[in-house]
Amino acid sequence: MLSAPWRRLALRAKPVSSAVPKTSRILLGRNLNKLSNTTTLRYSSTAGNVTREIVSQALRSIGSKRESQQWLKLFSSAQTFCVLKVGGAIIQENLEDLCRSLLFLSELGLSPVLVHGAGPQLNRLLEEAGIEPQFSEGIRITDAKTLGIARKLFLEENLKLTDKLDQLGVATRSLSGVFMADYLDKEKWGYVGKITKVNSAPITHALKAGYLPIMTSLAESEDGRLLNVNADVAAAELARALEPLKVVYLSEKGGLFNGSGSKISQINLDEEYDDLMSQPWCRYGTRLKIKESKELLDTLPQSSSVTIIHPSDLLKELFTNSGAGTLIRRGDKIQKVSSLDEFQDLNRIREILTGDYKDPNTKATVDRFMELLAANPFTAYYDDSMSCLAIVLPPSANRPIATLATLNITKSGWLSNVVENVFSAIRKDHPSLYWIVSEADENLTWFFDKSDGSFNTNGSVFFYYGCEMDSNALASIFQDFVSHGHAVIGDSNIESQLGRVA
Repeated sequence: MLSAPWRRLALRAKPVSSAVPKTSRILLGRNLNKLSNTTTLRYSSTAGNVTREIVSQALRSIGSKRESQQWLKLFSSAQTFCVLKVGGAIIQENLEDLCRSLLFLSELGLSPVLVHGAGPQLNRLLEEAGIEPQFSEGIRITDAKTLGIARKLFLEENLKLTDKLDQLGVATRSLSGVFMADYLDKEKWGYVGKITKVNSAPITHALKAGYLPIMTSLAESEDGRLLNVNADVAAAELARALEPLKVVYLSEKGGLFNGSGSKISQINLDEEYDDLMSQPWCRYGTRLKIKESKELLDTLPQSSSVTIIHPSDLLKELFTNSGAGTLIRRGDKIQKVSSLDEFQDLNRIREILTGDYKDPNTKATVDRFMELLAANPFTAYYDDSMSCLAIVLPPSANRPIATLATLNITKSGWLSNVVENVFSAIRKDHPSLYWIVSEADENLTWFFDKSDGSFNTNGSVFFYYGCEMDSNALASIFQDFVSHGHAVIGDSNIESQLGRVA
């Protein structure tokens, strides 16, 4: 249930009947092939409604209806929804996935601002012309001949992209003259530009007219000379000018990876940046992308984020809370306290725990829960604005595993992924954890993604991580859940009402 201003965090998932591993969702890409013969639908109003219904159904296949609706509402309300950087390799290898995702966004009334490069194609053409591509400090050295080949190639790749979208019925507008630049260092890099100005007026006009604006990363000097600019750099400058909600870099790898080869789901820069940059595996392209993302986000509104994602997973990244690639945000530092005296405003904590529940017993239950916290160890996790509050009870003689006793989050806290930062902080402190959620909750899948396994009975779902279902540590807690639908933590009434995330 979502309530204003506070709600207990809603969860989403399919109900399960026994211990199971983490759930997985149906990817939208599996449904896209069914639409190969439907592109003419947009040319009549009736057919357009059919297309939009197909789009709506496809969105529901990758997440809950509430999820897709809230993200769509957020994106639709933004002046600039997204700056999308497309590398040359994506146009070369993943044009179909990219254009179908852009078709879906178009049918939803969303138009990203797209800037693309053509690096791999340029390397190939230069080698065919007997010119060895040269780089200095990661920047392509661009002489007059290289620039001439690049100019022709960029136009061809731009046309390839716009033609494909036109075939699908997506209205596009190819823009030039958006980037103004000076020479970065003519003696060192030749015709390479440093962007000094972004002419946003053509982009704004295209968006208002219902077109998807597409541009290359070539810039112009004041005297009309074309200059080569790295597409990542051009996308960042475009983002600084437009201040979008999302800055999306499409990548063949689909995200950033840590030292064990696992994809990094989210990076909270305010909390994690220094630690990440000290890791031995954070090198080369990974280190550069994190550093550049921080430099960019430090100049954008707090609500903006950077995403690195494979084009086939773009819609899953945009319209589900768990996403699919690597999400990078400035985030908020997560505070931790271990006594009630450390809270600056206890009345505020009571209000958060009470929410807008009308049950006359809620206040008394909150009072007893506060008494329990006063007499027992706990750790509370929250952000500066208190958009998310979690309270964890440590292991004890009766509970060998830590308990997530309550988790409260506002709608804005959910959309800004503060809950991800809070849960990450909890996981660092507690190698094993359990919590209980209502089976009827529409957002159950989020917790499936955070757990190692689950079990449901009596209308509730038991989640855990860091241990096995048949382990001695979990046995007594699990037995309480099977018998009563909750796990006793001293006062069963407190546990049954506050000791579950619902």
